[in-house]
Amino acid sequence: MPALLSRAMTALLLALALIATPATSQAATLTRVTGFGSNPGALNMWAYIPDNLPPGSPAVVALHGCTQSANAYYTNSGWRKFADQHAFALIFPEATTPPTNCFQWFQDGDIRRGQGEALSIAQMVTYATTTYHLDPARISITGLSAGGAMTAVMIAAYPDLFHAASIVAGLPYRCSPPASTTTCMLGPVNKTPADWGSLVRAAYSGYTGPRPKVAIWHGQADYTVNKANGDELRDQFTNVLGLPQTPASTTSLPGGTTLESYGTGALRYYKIAGMGHGTPVDPGNAADQCGTAGAYFLDTICSAYHDTRFFDLAAGSTPEPTPTVTPTPTVTPTPPAACFTASNYAHTQAGRAHQSSGYTYANGSNQPMGLWNTFVITTLKQTGTAYYEVAPAC
Repeated sequence: MPALLSRAMTALLLALALIATPATSQAATLTRVTGFGSNPGALNMWAYIPDNLPPGSPAVVALHGCTQSANAYYTNSGWRKFADQHAFALIFPEATTPPTNCFQWFQDGDIRRGQGEALSIAQMVTYATTTYHLDPARISITGLSAGGAMTAVMIAAYPDLFHAASIVAGLPYRCSPPASTTTCMLGPVNKTPADWGSLVRAAYSGYTGPRPKVAIWHGQADYTVNKANGDELRDQFTNVLGLPQTPASTTSLPGGTTLESYGTGALRYYKIAGMGHGTPVDPGNAADQCGTAGAYFLDTICSAYHDTRFFDLAAGSTPEPTPTVTPTPTVTPTPPAACFTASNYAHTQAGRAHQSSGYTYANGSNQPMGLWNTFVITTLKQTGTAYYEVAPAC
């Protein structure tokens, strides 16, 4: 009898332990999605859906830059932090064109409504809205470099799908074609605001509905996509939105960032002093920090934090935080010259040089350095802020 009672008591304790132990739940992860449409652009679709996302939630479509992947942008851009914090979905289109996996913003067949990569991305939005029960009126889009140029494509060809957009180090819609990609990337393709705006309006002829509001981010030391493209984007979309060509206000933000607001703020232009080519991030745990610094993720300011508010995704917050007051500039001593010896490829990755048509040039001095590869070794001397000169020896 004692043995029987002991076994009964053991079974009872085990049952109580099972009842008391909560079922483990699988945390949300970046997931590959297939079967979202005819996919004429042959893109991959990835989605991040936070746990217990309520019906009617918003979403952000995020497009990576050349040589990147959906996972790289998900991991480093900082968007996941705010998706978890404010309960919105993330959709990551992924380019598959070898060798650099660039979105084809320069191919006529990929930038028209109803064709190519543009249609593939539109199909992802439609699929995600239905499958995850999202609010179709609160879908926004952002992208870096080629992804930024493709963001301009999407709000031109599919303005009916998006509430807002953020173009990071991108280019105007239909800068190429007809101009070459090199012409667009290395300097301005000069058009009047009206001419730029007409290209956007022609992308969806007859459309009379609301247009997405637009944020533009561009590093002022960007030698991959010349900073003049930020000005041309401003001209293009102020015209589309019917806004004045001069800012209504100019404020200072962290990371050497100047924010120009146009009209009532439907277009915002963020200029980051001294920043090269990449997505602005600001690693850290503060509320306005995010992301991981690395190649094409540059430690300056958390753009995802500001875009979350511009996209109206942060509940109970104003579109932009109160800006900091710019202190009176002070003269700082010039640091001693520093020397760097590395491959031309490594110099470009470190922001000391840039490449054009397969050749490398020093940032600042623009001196030629030879072929852009890992075999040519060059020594650069830094003689000023973001200014490098070719040096035989240091």
